[in-house]
Amino acid sequence: MNIQRPITLHQPARLEIGAGTVSRAGIWAKNKRTLVLTTAPVLMHVERLNIKGELQVFSNIPPEPDDIALAQVLEVAKSFEPEVIIGLGGGSVMDMAKLAAVLWDGKQKLANVIGPNKINKKLSQIIQIPTTAGTGSEAGIRALVTNSATNAKMAIESPLMLADLAILDPELTFSVPASVTATTGVDAMAHCVEAFTNINAHELIDDYARMGINLVGKYLKRAVDDGNDTQAREGMMLASYYGGVCLGPVNTAAGHALAYPLGTQLKLPHGLANAIVFPHVLAFNTSSCKQKTAEILNSLNLPISLRTEDVLKSTYDFASSLGIKMKLSQHGATSEQLQKYAEEAHGIRRLMDNNPRDMSLEDVFEIYKATL
Repeated sequence: MNIQRPITLHQPARLEIGAGTVSRAGIWAKNKRTLVLTTAPVLMHVERLNIKGELQVFSNIPPEPDDIALAQVLEVAKSFEPEVIIGLGGGSVMDMAKLAAVLWDGKQKLANVIGPNKINKKLSQIIQIPTTAGTGSEAGIRALVTNSATNAKMAIESPLMLADLAILDPELTFSVPASVTATTGVDAMAHCVEAFTNINAHELIDDYARMGINLVGKYLKRAVDDGNDTQAREGMMLASYYGGVCLGPVNTAAGHALAYPLGTQLKLPHGLANAIVFPHVLAFNTSSCKQKTAEILNSLNLPISLRTEDVLKSTYDFASSLGIKMKLSQHGATSEQLQKYAEEAHGIRRLMDNNPRDMSLEDVFEIYKATL
């Protein structure tokens, strides 16, 4: 860690937190022409936004949107010319809201904005309202979309995609099933852990990561056991938000690199993919970040032993206790597929190069093999 390393921290211009705050979206948007991007399972929450002006809703966003899905969103937005775009849903929905808000006029194409700081203009104001506690997308300036030709994740990053308003209303997560609550919660924790143990770690971001991990240790099991536990749900929304804050200046590392092929090739939900690889990557990295690994274990109320096998067992048992099926074979993976996954993951250098311990292609393959 080098506190002297310059970083830039972006956060939403305004943040509303608490039960019932979803209705403040309409107060903020006033009578502006508003496009809501969402998905069918949370479509019932649209009326709670309290939108008074002209409203259009698009709910046909897939769990892992590709450039084809984005083109459909942009077509809808271009015909409506929204003054405000609301992302109401999980990370994929909020990422689509970011991209729609800067690309809908067609003057910039997706292929030309991949990478950092290539967006020229913000066309619509953005309201981000997560309905799960996992991605933290509402907090950041990065959006991911899958390349339909290669299945690779494309990352677009710009301060112009930052939310003008983010709303964390725990009531919107009451209906999230226990299984999804568990996997998205581990995803939120993985954001914090991977930033915390990152070679680009920074003391400012470390503290956000610590707060996020502590909240997961305190509230995730409660949220899984009782979906209507408002305090636990709010705690997990904050954990997710803190994880999102970590992503901007520091980002994730090998854990997310290994998770992406499980999403693009095996079609696992992003949170589940991260949950499966999390114990293995943390254990692999332990020798390079012993003190921080001890902090992580302590925050999760797990035994503090820094032997690789003990870190793996305790964190694996932690995830399993939440009801997560932790074997890739339980989700349709076969041993013949692992080499292809490993090659894709190892090639994601923007994340792999952040890892505190160098991970060879063979190391990646062995981790996948252990998860099978």
